[in-house]
Amino acid sequence: MSFRNFIEQLRSDQLLHEINDSYSPYLEVSGSAHKIKGPVLFNDVMGHKIVINIIANRQCMAAALGTTPEKMVHYLAEKEPDGEVILVDNTPSTEVIEPEVDLGKIPILTYFKKDGGPYITAGVVVSEYGGMCNASIHRLMVTGKDTLVGRLVENRHTYNLQKAASLAGEPLPIAIVIGIDPVILLATTTRVPEGKEFQYAGALLGRPVELFKLDNGVSIPHAEWVLEGYIEPDTTVDEGPFVDITDTMDIIRQQPLIRITKVMHRRDPIYHAIMPAGGEHKMLMGIPYEPLILKGVGEVCDARNVVLTEGGCSYLHAIVRIHKTADNDGRKAIDAAFSAHKSLKHVVVVDDDIDIFDLPDVEYAIATRFRADKDLVVYPDVRGSSLDPMCSANGNSAKMGLDATMILGEEHKFKRVTPGGD
Repeated sequence: MSFRNFIEQLRSDQLLHEINDSYSPYLEVSGSAHKIKGPVLFNDVMGHKIVINIIANRQCMAAALGTTPEKMVHYLAEKEPDGEVILVDNTPSTEVIEPEVDLGKIPILTYFKKDGGPYITAGVVVSEYGGMCNASIHRLMVTGKDTLVGRLVENRHTYNLQKAASLAGEPLPIAIVIGIDPVILLATTTRVPEGKEFQYAGALLGRPVELFKLDNGVSIPHAEWVLEGYIEPDTTVDEGPFVDITDTMDIIRQQPLIRITKVMHRRDPIYHAIMPAGGEHKMLMGIPYEPLILKGVGEVCDARNVVLTEGGCSYLHAIVRIHKTADNDGRKAIDAAFSAHKSLKHVVVVDDDIDIFDLPDVEYAIATRFRADKDLVVYPDVRGSSLDPMCSANGNSAKMGLDATMILGEEHKFKRVTPGGD
């Protein structure tokens, strides 16, 4: 569904909180949204509409995909990046073309007092170079009337395209699209073969993804706001500080400068913002790894389900449910989970009678089916996540896996007895 249709669905389902009072983009919107948690529509921020937290939890994301929270990982794992993409001649994204570029006229939010500046957080950067295309979310800090600086993670696709263009002494053409179909947004955060984000989105949607070509040659999906420009080849500036997924402040880095040459938007556009460390941030960062873990564990044993827990920032902690058929299935599942998601820190493996979405049930499995001297796996001094404050200066940390599964042949000792049951 379109971005606006999804907002209407949230409103119809009475999940959307609307605020009609005038709010400032400096700290006020983020302060209010942080307290409300769920989807919020601010109807007057510098005269514009801002929506935040539209995919704040599993229920919202499952609704966008047309599935349930329990079945979502299977739905994502079953789809291949082979959907259809078509070019169209018209898009509502260009209904209004601003006569001049002035990022100060867009309701870009400052979320925390120590932020390096106002940040675009739901902007998908679409880039094309050398016949390759990429679409991915990057945090983008405003540095001037027509300039931004983006955090490009090393050796990821946008970084590699920008590096290739820079080595050739050329700018990298890009477009920043804000306010797109939430399913396409999810697809841009998913690890798929290079250049296949929109094809994956088409597979998830079950229909072609429509793209429109801009003057700089970059093809984009329909969006509420479009910023056209390029990443300069030789200029870097300070990016940060910024609050990341763990609610902690990330460092300042030297990152490439982005110059915006044109601003376009729909009539009465709705600006989409993602609250740093909020539910939507965690959903979009963590959910795409769950099908990767499910597939990875499924290669070594009978994997039934996976969840990255909210308490683990929906990124660092996984619970894996398996149907155990061999004594070492739990250990194999632990190894496979860490292999599938390199930033994972802790893994708990449980039997298929445990509800992985019910943390007391998981704790019960640990209490009754886990023994530390036999079932604990520790990986000392290994590469960790840069988002983990416990990582040492060289980026290393320690990882831990807990095999909380029943002993085969002794299941009678562990199975719970219920009134009226056997």
